[in-house]
Amino acid sequence: MAESSPYIPPVDDYAFLLSEAFGLDLVERATGGELTAEDAEEILAAAGEFAASVIAPLEALGDSVGARLEDGQVHLPAGFAEAYRAFVDAGWITAEAPVSAGGDGLPGAVRAGLGEMWNASNAAFALCWLLTAGQIHALNAAASDELRETYLTKLVSGEWTGTMNLTEPEAGTDLGAIRTIATPRDDGSWAIRGQKIFITWGDHDIAENIVHLVLARTPGAPEGAKGLSLFVAPKFLVNEDGSLGERNAVTTVAIEHKLGIHGSPTCVLAYEDATGYLVGEVGGGLAGMFIMMNAARAGMGFQATGIADRAYQQAAAYAAQRLQGRVLDRPAGAPIAEHPDVRRLLLSMSSKIFAMRALGVYAADLLDRADTDGAEAGLAEFFVPILKGWATEDAVQVTSEAIQVYGGMGFIEETGAAQHYRDVRITTIYEGTTAIQSNDLVGRKVVRDGGAVAEELLARIDATVAQLRGFDHPMAVRTADRIERAVAAARRATADLLAQAGSPRDLYAVSVPYLMLLGTLAGGWMHAQAVCAVLAHETPSATDAARLTSADFYGSHHLPRVHALAETVAGGEVV
Repeated sequence: MAESSPYIPPVDDYAFLLSEAFGLDLVERATGGELTAEDAEEILAAAGEFAASVIAPLEALGDSVGARLEDGQVHLPAGFAEAYRAFVDAGWITAEAPVSAGGDGLPGAVRAGLGEMWNASNAAFALCWLLTAGQIHALNAAASDELRETYLTKLVSGEWTGTMNLTEPEAGTDLGAIRTIATPRDDGSWAIRGQKIFITWGDHDIAENIVHLVLARTPGAPEGAKGLSLFVAPKFLVNEDGSLGERNAVTTVAIEHKLGIHGSPTCVLAYEDATGYLVGEVGGGLAGMFIMMNAARAGMGFQATGIADRAYQQAAAYAAQRLQGRVLDRPAGAPIAEHPDVRRLLLSMSSKIFAMRALGVYAADLLDRADTDGAEAGLAEFFVPILKGWATEDAVQVTSEAIQVYGGMGFIEETGAAQHYRDVRITTIYEGTTAIQSNDLVGRKVVRDGGAVAEELLARIDATVAQLRGFDHPMAVRTADRIERAVAAARRATADLLAQAGSPRDLYAVSVPYLMLLGTLAGGWMHAQAVCAVLAHETPSATDAARLTSADFYGSHHLPRVHALAETVAGGEVV
């Protein structure tokens, strides 16, 4: 079993982001004064303590033992069921669920922090709740009163868990190729027949029931995505009095043997005329499922941030105590953390993680406000593919850098460094690959409106540059100059992208570089706003100095990628 340093929840960073970094108390605004950032800090501190003491100790066990399938039932390692029950009893599931679904409705900016902590402590375990949360949003938006009463209440309470059933052997990205069929019965239910693969937490033994949300085709439905409908199919059927009845005709055929997240059972499920219930309208399945998928995509940003931070924390702890070689211009006995390149790696990691964390808070707050503020809705949707695509891609790099800090020991499983590298790798793939995110970004969110929302983003960054110009401080000058040049490169890249709209292959050949350009720029913007908040302090603290160093490093080492990526975007497809 891997050995690792204790997980330290980033409560201070979230307190800064929620109360200062964006120039106001985000929590107070989101709740109309019912909660403040100070209240949120207490909530996050409690969550962090729970994550560190209850969930994190199971992470290595989940990796080494993993899920196993015996006699058609998936079993999780010892301690998982008890941890889940403690998670439910502590009220964390209900706390995050929307008020309209019967939950407490914590603001999105706070949920971003919770999402990071659950995933940093144990990403495989956290996936169970992430999928349940997405299903709560989908059923809350589209389910009938009867389905809400029977299923939604149990999901919100945490008594039951939820899954998302899209993928089939011949239908991955192309959901229109789905062949699972749902046939109506006389009693109003539907008989579902087909096979689904890659179903995260599709079967387990930590909760009494599992609610599958299934995309299927109905008889006579048109071909393609328009012919898909959405169904609820429980593992155990529910009696009229709410008690559990016999097992539904959903069989766990296999669990996948994966590169990482071994503690998360990824299942192959066979539906053999299983009983299901229609959610919403016939033919409206994709719209309902996209509610869940959008929630999951934002959640992937938080997952990537969490895994990256856990990898960084362990690497930093190792580097602080490991002695190897004489350190240039440092006293004898200095640890490897003082080697110039190791220090570079650690700053590279930490500066990216802060950028991801801050953008997660900003995007989550935007998504909350999008429901009531039409002016923010476009930018909120704009950030979903950026957060999912950029954060996950950079998290893979961060976990790779963590292994590099360890050197040869990082390649050895006992240190725990390799687990994070393996676990994070899937984040760029599931819930839509980076290319799926970038195609959505350029096709639906840039070209369709002629770059209007992209320009709105760049204009907001311009406003931060202007704010920086108001400070008489060399760090403000450097940051403003760097951001200003990067914004100019982003405007050129957007113009080049729009010019390629008539040549789809050119457009989509550079969609990923364009997404990474905007993500990298947004990360620099997050640091710039932090610089403004720090320079407003009358008496700088050691933490303030560290934030400025992080921003300076990001500006000199990561932000320049924007210029290179702009050149790539201008080149289109190379033939």
